[in-house]
Amino acid sequence: MTETYSQKRLIGYARVSTYGQTLDSQLEQLRAAGCGSRNIYREKATGARPDRRELLRMLRRVGAGDVVTVTRIDRLARSTFDLFEIVKRIVDAKAQFRSLAEPWADTGTSTGRLMLAVLGGLADVERDLIRTRTAEGRSRAKAQGKHMGRPPSLTLAQQKEASRRRAQGATLQELAASYDRSIATMRRVTRAA
Repeated sequence: MTETYSQKRLIGYARVSTYGQTLDSQLEQLRAAGCGSRNIYREKATGARPDRRELLRMLRRVGAGDVVTVTRIDRLARSTFDLFEIVKRIVDAKAQFRSLAEPWADTGTSTGRLMLAVLGGLADVERDLIRTRTAEGRSRAKAQGKHMGRPPSLTLAQQKEASRRRAQGATLQELAASYDRSIATMRRVTRAA
């Protein structure tokens, strides 16, 4: 790589999970790595949340030639899938990503780009495992006779009564009013019976 990091805009991201923890050590490391205080995004939030306000703000503002720096990759994401998605957004913005503690996690190097490709493969495997486990869990629950989805808004007895009343000429509006439900719910209940 011909350009040095000092010739690029260095953006830092620091995160701790709880309010009892402090960002001081991360901020010190990011400043020592060349990130200016105004270019460090700070967050106190769990890494499991994809909707972290400061992370999203940083990702919106990152641009071509920027270098997003973290002290460790677990400060950016808690799963391989999330890490890949976030780093991909940075790379898609024509910026670079690097971790101070993991030298291999630097998309400005050929090794870092290889690792990004490996992360992408791992993220696909993780996604497939989650999908498989979820499908297996659903199948087991159905086999055990468990209801999937939201609980019914009317009991089985109420559903039968509403269907009987509908067959006798009650309007959906009347049924909705008497059961304190929407017309759409009553339409669905009386159609299913």
